[in-house]
Amino acid sequence: MQVREFVHAPEFTEGLDWIGTSRPLTLAGLRGRIVLLDFWTYG
Repeated sequence: MQVREFVHAPEFTEGLDWIGTSRPLTLAGLRGRIVLLDFWTYG
């Protein structure tokens, strides 16, 4: 029997700046949706 251990992501920190949305995002609000995250640096 295989045992699965689930790892849950922490909630987003308050006060983050979001691009392309008029309100802050939450993990609960994104549940069940496909999400694309794009991380970049100016370096």
